Amino acid sequence: MKNNFLLLFPALAVLGLVTQCQSSKPATTASAATTAPAATPATPKEYRYESVAGDPLGVRIYKLDNGLTVYLSDYKDAPRIQTYLAVRAGSKNDPATATGLAHYLEHMVFKGTSKLGTQDWAKEKVELDKIEALYEVYRGQRNDPAARKRTYHQIDSISGVAAKYAVPNEYDKVMGAIGAKGSNAHTSSEETVYQEDIPSNQLEKWAAIQAERMQEMVPRLFHTELEAVYEEKNRGLDSDFNKEFEALNAALYPTHPYGTQTTIGTIEHLQNPSITEIKKYFGQYYVPSNVALCLSGDLDYDATIRVIDKYFGALPSKSAPAFNAPVEKPITAPITREILGPQSENVMLGYRLPGKATRDGLRLRMMDKILTNGQAGLIDLDLNQQQKVLQAASFTDMNDDYSTHVIYGTPRQGQKLEEVKGLLLAELAKVKAGNFPDWLIPAIINNEKLERTKSYESNEARASAMYEAFIERVDWKDYLKQQADFASITKEEIVKFANDNYGENYVNVFKRTGTDPNKVKVVKPAITPVPANRDVASNYYKQLTAMPSSELQPVFVDYKKDIQETEIKPGLPLYYTKNSENGLFNLYYILDIGTNNDPRWGLAADYLQYLGAGQYSAAQLQQEFYKLGCSFNVSSGADRTFVTLNGLDSNLEPALKLFEQLINAPKPDAAALKNMVSGTLKSRQDAKLNKQVILNAAMVNYVKYGPKNPFTNILSEKELKALKPEQLTALLKKLPTYQHRVLYYGPQELFKSSISGEADKKGEHTVSIGGIAGLLLMNHRTPAKLTPAPAAKDFAEQPLKDKKVYWVDYNMVQTEILFLTKGDLYSKELVPTVALYNEYFGGGMGSIVFQDLRESKALAYSAYSGYTNADKVGRSNYNLSYIGTQSDKLPEAMAGMEALLTDMPVAEANLEIAKNAIRNSISTERITKGNILMSYERARRLGLDYDLRRDVYASTQKMTFDELKKFQQAKIKGQNQVILVIGSKDRLNFKELAKYGTVQQLTLKEIFGY
Repeated sequence: MKNNFLLLFPALAVLGLVTQCQSSKPATTASAATTAPAATPATPKEYRYESVAGDPLGVRIYKLDNGLTVYLSDYKDAPRIQTYLAVRAGSKNDPATATGLAHYLEHMVFKGTSKLGTQDWAKEKVELDKIEALYEVYRGQRNDPAARKRTYHQIDSISGVAAKYAVPNEYDKVMGAIGAKGSNAHTSSEETVYQEDIPSNQLEKWAAIQAERMQEMVPRLFHTELEAVYEEKNRGLDSDFNKEFEALNAALYPTHPYGTQTTIGTIEHLQNPSITEIKKYFGQYYVPSNVALCLSGDLDYDATIRVIDKYFGALPSKSAPAFNAPVEKPITAPITREILGPQSENVMLGYRLPGKATRDGLRLRMMDKILTNGQAGLIDLDLNQQQKVLQAASFTDMNDDYSTHVIYGTPRQGQKLEEVKGLLLAELAKVKAGNFPDWLIPAIINNEKLERTKSYESNEARASAMYEAFIERVDWKDYLKQQADFASITKEEIVKFANDNYGENYVNVFKRTGTDPNKVKVVKPAITPVPANRDVASNYYKQLTAMPSSELQPVFVDYKKDIQETEIKPGLPLYYTKNSENGLFNLYYILDIGTNNDPRWGLAADYLQYLGAGQYSAAQLQQEFYKLGCSFNVSSGADRTFVTLNGLDSNLEPALKLFEQLINAPKPDAAALKNMVSGTLKSRQDAKLNKQVILNAAMVNYVKYGPKNPFTNILSEKELKALKPEQLTALLKKLPTYQHRVLYYGPQELFKSSISGEADKKGEHTVSIGGIAGLLLMNHRTPAKLTPAPAAKDFAEQPLKDKKVYWVDYNMVQTEILFLTKGDLYSKELVPTVALYNEYFGGGMGSIVFQDLRESKALAYSAYSGYTNADKVGRSNYNLSYIGTQSDKLPEAMAGMEALLTDMPVAEANLEIAKNAIRNSISTERITKGNILMSYERARRLGLDYDLRRDVYASTQKMTFDELKKFQQAKIKGQNQVILVIGSKDRLNFKELAKYGTVQQLTLKEIFGY
């Protein structure tokens, strides 16, 4: 899903936003071109760039001779670089007769080229050409099922021959070997973007392989990858939200591709693909003038642009086709659509507005924040805080040609969707009437500045902003200026904008719980698995990975040096790390108390948001925090409670005083509790309609602990309704009285002593302790002696000795399967082996599991397996394997996963890649800033006083495959396992399930406890 990073930059009204054309100086390490002895050495090429005065990211924008745009930002937080390769082409550019093409092309770009991913290109090409021609024949046989079946059999047969010459996942292996993270891509209406987070010393290898991918696209392993896309389509068919949003867009945009075609494409088009059309699309849009490289991280501007030009500069210059956006007719009356599905009900209202790079686009952003900003928006306070609905929010989908404003709400128990719709429209009416406080817009502007300041710490956000500007076709200086323009928006302007754009011109989608009469699925084709060829490599791979690169040494956290520890008062420790980058803070009170001690803790934490304190009502408190640029949260898990305050450090003192007042003297509110209890009961019913909650929370906890487990450790409906407000406020008041620890990351000094100017009668001066320690001493209210945490309920882990298959009936297209095996108790000595095993076996797109089940056998879109270390001493490790597949593929999917778990394939090449991935990843990771404190918090739960990555880095490089095999055979192979299945009863193959153990259906009441 695309993220909107338009909010990344601060208002720059006072800065000179003048575009500067400059040139990079020659890199001192660049070598001159080879010439005859008497010739004058060639002058190193200079690279001109644009930059903007006052740009907080220091972005330089280059344009190569062939038209490729390059954005660079230097940020030395860690020796890594976030990279995006952005193409101005998305699903709106798909031919109307071949929807889903841009997305499918995105998948194929990972398959390599005539150099990458092949053992013998000459022989492979002959077979691939045959396959391409056969697909054109196949498309023409839509009305002749028998002929299509014969043609597909030919495609499948020839694909097996072609696959003998292929090297599957070779791109993923390269990226894994160099220590890249987050290897992925996405396609949306406007764009296709490829992303990698790479070590800075691997820049040249990254540039070489990305330029190679830009030169050509080879559609190898086409029919197995098409199956992965089918599975992705099936996942969408199982998502009520996807169906709802598609219905909304179809009604809003009956003419524009935003509504007439989806990114994933129709089943009809997926079943009739054209390799010829995909190649044509690649040749049209994947051209330098239509592509940008966006890099942020530890880089040298001059050296980086030279490397990029070295590899990308040779790509031929070419223009991409222009897109002529269809013009939609105005909507003159509300349009209503109805969607049925198994998940919980909601109502969604959508308005069509101008594109994002307009003044109206900025007004839409402001309108969205006035309605929902998480704290003080109209919907936040009027609907959510007052509990008039179960949940409501506003969000935007902003694109180049048009933007969509969506307002949605989920009903409380017994509440009709029509009533929720009325409440949402009433909030819009308040904006149209100007019925919102004058301070709200300035507060929104200030809070967005704060959010952008925080986002400066993320290379992902920095680089994303660059590609957003490129996709929008907005000059960087104008992109930055949007923040100054946003800050200039007035209340009068918003009121006029609301009245001009929010009338009867909306689409209303009612999502109701029921059986979808239009439910379809992609039919399983007959596919012969293709060879994985794990131990072979292309010559290109060998040459690329042999390229020299400088060594980077790991830097591990030294908790004793990187964290200062003191006591605010006896028995109350403070752990401190200074923020030297900006003016933001994070403050935590952490208690080793949770719902295992008392299930009411979670309810008390939720109740706090509905309470006032002192002179403030609950809504007024939220407004005050928002004005201060601060926010608070209390969350209670099974065995820990986090009390969090964060925001602008210059306002920490008033925010802390306000928060301490709330936590120590919350005002009981009977009406708020009654509504919260009602909402909790409705949320519990909705959870039973959510397949992810059913599988990953309810079923997993049932198997690990039995019917009485941390997930079902909740108050009954009778107990909930009997709760008194004073019971929960009493719990909240006790929070500061229990033993806890305080963590602070911010710009204040730990201590700051000051001496009064005048001496007392004895001639002594008063010394006051300032800094964060002094601030907390004065304002964090605790008793003289803290109370130990009360005893917690012990949920014993089940032995899992019997082979069982538990299943839950759910109306869905796919079937999702978990294989669960209980391991040993946590041991730090096992962690390095586990790290290498996971990287090798099931941890990513280059892993054994992914290669076998998706690439070779086309059984799933998502498949993984991992041995999970416990997060606390005394708890067990577990091996968890997952595959989501079409129901008619269940036998092959289960057999495939079971075979891998039983006999782990031997692939020495993959093992070396896994080792390199761990080495390069750890050597370039840097745990910094507030993450130091959280790292220490995780370590202390495991009984550690040092950075465990040190052991992983030292041990994994010496491990042999025999050691890995020994681990696998001892901990995974042949171990008793429990299999969890969620799927539609009328599609599940129970005879097949019975092969893996005793089959038992679980009811929702059994696994939820209500």
